[in-house]
Amino acid sequence: MCGNSICQDRRFLHRQMPRLEKYFHYRNLDVSTVKELAKRWAPTVAAGVGKNSNHTALSDVHDSIAELRHYRQFMGALSGLPTA
Repeated sequence: MCGNSICQDRRFLHRQMPRLEKYFHYRNLDVSTVKELAKRWAPTVAAGVGKNSNHTALSDVHDSIAELRHYRQFMGALSGLPTA
């Protein structure tokens, strides 16, 4: 599971949709954690992230994916690895 502040989402799935929740890996990737690290360790990278959504569930998902791609590009540039 991946997204921004997904702890509550995971709890909801566990309580309300346990069969669906079992399909997810036990590890979560919380983009908001990556964002907080970027703000502290690489503020210029964090400043390059913009929100385009109108705060609906689907647009929030798209924003989270775009944000994680932004951070991945920066990490790839640091390591010399491909970013796509």
